[in-house]
Amino acid sequence: MKLVITIMILTLMLTGGIAMAEDRYEKATFAGGCFWCMEKPFEQLKGVVEVVSGYTGGEKKNPTYEEVSSGTTGHREAVQVIYDPKVISYQELLEVFWRQIDPTDPDGQFVDRGSQYTTAIFYHNPEQKRLAEESKRILSESGIFKKPIVTEILPASEFYPAEGYHQDYYKKNPYRYRIYRFGSGRDRFLDAIWKGREGFRIFKAEVSKPKDWRHFVKPSDEELKRMLTPMQYKVTQQNGTEPAFHNEYWDNHKEGIYVDVVSGEPLFSSLDKFDSGTGWPSFTRPLEPENIVEREDRSFFMKRTEVRSRHADSHLGHV
Repeated sequence: MKLVITIMILTLMLTGGIAMAEDRYEKATFAGGCFWCMEKPFEQLKGVVEVVSGYTGGEKKNPTYEEVSSGTTGHREAVQVIYDPKVISYQELLEVFWRQIDPTDPDGQFVDRGSQYTTAIFYHNPEQKRLAEESKRILSESGIFKKPIVTEILPASEFYPAEGYHQDYYKKNPYRYRIYRFGSGRDRFLDAIWKGREGFRIFKAEVSKPKDWRHFVKPSDEELKRMLTPMQYKVTQQNGTEPAFHNEYWDNHKEGIYVDVVSGEPLFSSLDKFDSGTGWPSFTRPLEPENIVEREDRSFFMKRTEVRSRHADSHLGHV
């Protein structure tokens, strides 16, 4: 029980060191059949912050897996990709998407049959729509697929995250995942289509990428004082603490990613946020464990574990 409690209060006293990344990251939503098979290809890409399995495209609110899999809700299984457009472009995500599916199948994907498994690109803005349509046209004209491409391009609608046991299924259940994937026939199909075409690119132009937070150089102390509020500086640089129940994010319910206020490195997801009753934003786990550093802290005659961000070395809180 002690271990469970320790995990649950991982991020107490985080407010001064984090910020919502609403303007920093963008969303892309793809339906490619069973969402178990669509997470890994995107999660391994640099610049992708999070991939969530879920349901979208239908009318029913908060559908369950059983309801969606029955094919009666109008929803498709899909993944929502949160990405940093300064690091990876939407064009690059489209390149990956088309290489995971059979876009000529109107009735499902591989072993999974039904409208809930059909392919689609859900666009979030006019530019995504334009690029999705362009990619479909170029791929159709390439002659790689002998049948017509039937993948739909649709406006994004409400996205409902799937149940917890579906998230990162390939990590949590690697043996079962490998058996399912092998038996589905997906890899055999993809190998037959793409082997020898590794160099094919839908979008020919090279996308220039500015440096991202992984190359972050911490500003001088004077610069930090100019860019941060007094409280943010006190918390991140002087190991301070904001007042409980009187801070920006303790009662924040917006969806999104929480990032380091200094460097922008992703730290926590709203999906993992919970009400700990402490008056500080609390999370069950970090979004990117490699961006978190834990240090022993014996101040105030106590033995605690301090939590800091790796790249900016900002004080975040205590376990």
